[in-house]
Amino acid sequence: MLKNVVYQVYPKSFQDNSGDGHGDLKGLYKRLDYIKSLGVTYIWITPFYKSPQNDNGYDVEDYYNVDPKFGTNQDIVDIINRCAELNIKVMLDMVFNHSSTSHEWFQKALGGSKKYQDYYIFNKNKTSWESKFGGNAWEYVPKLDKYYLHLFDKSQADLNWENPELRNEIYRIVNYWIDKGVKGFRFDVINLISKTYPLVDGINDGRNQYTDGPRVHEFLKELRHNTFGSNIDFLTVGEMSSTTIQECVKYASPTQEELHTVFHFHHLKTDYKNGEKWTRDYFDFLGLKQILSKWQLSMDKDSCVDALFWSNHDQPRVASRFTLAGSRQSQVRKNKMLAASMYLLKGVSYIYQGEEIGMENLSYDSIEEFKDIESINYSKGKEPKEALKILKQKSRDNGRSPMQWDSSVNGGFSSGNSWLKINDNYREINVEVQIDDQDSVLNFYKKIIDLKLNDDIFIYGNVAFKELLHSKLFIFTRQTDSGMYTVICNYFDEYVSYELPKDVRVVLSNTNRTTISTKVKPYELIVLKNL
Repeated sequence: MLKNVVYQVYPKSFQDNSGDGHGDLKGLYKRLDYIKSLGVTYIWITPFYKSPQNDNGYDVEDYYNVDPKFGTNQDIVDIINRCAELNIKVMLDMVFNHSSTSHEWFQKALGGSKKYQDYYIFNKNKTSWESKFGGNAWEYVPKLDKYYLHLFDKSQADLNWENPELRNEIYRIVNYWIDKGVKGFRFDVINLISKTYPLVDGINDGRNQYTDGPRVHEFLKELRHNTFGSNIDFLTVGEMSSTTIQECVKYASPTQEELHTVFHFHHLKTDYKNGEKWTRDYFDFLGLKQILSKWQLSMDKDSCVDALFWSNHDQPRVASRFTLAGSRQSQVRKNKMLAASMYLLKGVSYIYQGEEIGMENLSYDSIEEFKDIESINYSKGKEPKEALKILKQKSRDNGRSPMQWDSSVNGGFSSGNSWLKINDNYREINVEVQIDDQDSVLNFYKKIIDLKLNDDIFIYGNVAFKELLHSKLFIFTRQTDSGMYTVICNYFDEYVSYELPKDVRVVLSNTNRTTISTKVKPYELIVLKNL
C-alpha cells in the first residue's frame, strides 16, 4: 500500500484534443506517456461523468456514462487499457454524498415518486444548517411542500444513505467501474454521508449533525464488503471534511476494513487567519509543522496509511502559498523544497497536475473572470477590490487553470479559446522548457518520486521530527534498521544558521550542495544519509 505515488488529473484542464477549449479524455490519452515518465503508479481522474457542470462535474447526472464534453465511454476504456500496458493503475472519483438534481433519481422524486424521494433527504421543515458554498442548506420545493438537503450547491442534493436500496444502487455503480478495470477510488466528502436523526439545528453551521455521523463507519464497511473488498491490488482514499485524527484512524485502520487512506486538510488551513479561508497574507509555520507531525505520528502508531498532498482541484497552487519568494531562482528552490518536505514523509503521495512544473496562482484582473461557484458566491456583496485580492490567493480556480505544456498559443493545452484563463507565465513555466533541464522542478519531482518508491527507508521507515519549535526549519528523519535519512527544509527566503548532523553524506539537495556547513540557504532542501 505504501509503495504508491498517485498523479491527479483534472481532465477539463489537462489536454484538449477537440479544439473546443475544454480538456477531454482523448487529450488525456495522448499524455499518458508523459505521466508514465514521472514514475507514478496511479492516475486519479476527477469526474468525467455526465453532468450539468454547476460544480465542475461534482454534480453527477449519470454515474455510468461519460459526459459528451469529455468524450465517450470507449475513451475511458481506452485509457484504462493503455494504463495497464504502462503498468499504471487508474483511480476514479466517486461522488456519493450527493447527486445532481438533474439525475433521473431526483427528477423522479420531483415527479412524486415516493421511492425516489427516499433516495434523498426531504423534510417538511428546514434546519439552520449552512451550505458549504454559502446560505442555508435546504431548498424548498413548492410542488412537494418540502425542503431537500444540499450541503453544497442547491443543484447537488444529498443522498439518503439510510435507505438500503440507495446503497445497493451505489454498490452497482462501483462494481460497474471495477469490471471495467479500475483499480482505485477517491470518495468525495465521504465522511458526510451519515446524518444524525432527528434532523435538528446543531451547533453554529450544523456540521456536528452530519460530520463523521453515527453510521458512517457501518456504511463504509458495507461499501467495501460489497465492492472492492476482495481486491488485494486496490487503493482507496476518502476525502474527509472537518474531521479528526480519531475518526481518520478508524477510516484507514487495516483492522476496520473501510478505506485504505484518507485526505485531511488541517495542514492546508495554516494560511487561514483565525481559521477563516477568505483571508490573505498569513502563514502559521509552527502550526504547519505541529499538524504534520501530529498526523504522521498518530496515523503511523495505529498502522494507518497517511495521504500526503499539497494540491488538488479544490486548492490554490502550493507554489503560491505560505511564504513569498523574492526571485524566480528562489521560487524554483521553494517548489523543490516543498516537494521533498511533503512527499518524503510516510504515506501515499498524491501529486496534482502542474505541481510538478511549479504552476502558480492565476493573475486575475477582475472578479468576472472567475468560474468557480464557491468563489462567485463568496464575492457577492463584498467590496470588489478587496474580494479580488482574496480570491487571487484562495479561489479554487487557481488550481484549475489549464496545464502548461509548451510556449505555443494557449500553452499547448488547446488550439481554441480555453474554458478558463491560462496563466500569463505559461511561456516561462511549462513542461517543454523543463523536460531536458536537469535542474528543473519537473526533473526534481522525478527524483523525489524515484527516491520515494525505490528506497525502503522512505517507504516503510519510522518517521521522527526534530526542532519543531525552530522558527525557519522543518526537519524530520526516516529510519529503519538498515539506515537513516535526515530531511532539512528551509521554508523561508533567507539564510539560517544551523549545525547540520555529522557523519552523513548529502544524497539530495536543491542547491547542488555537496558539503556540510552551518548555513542553510534560502528555501534550501537537504537530504542527508547516515554513514
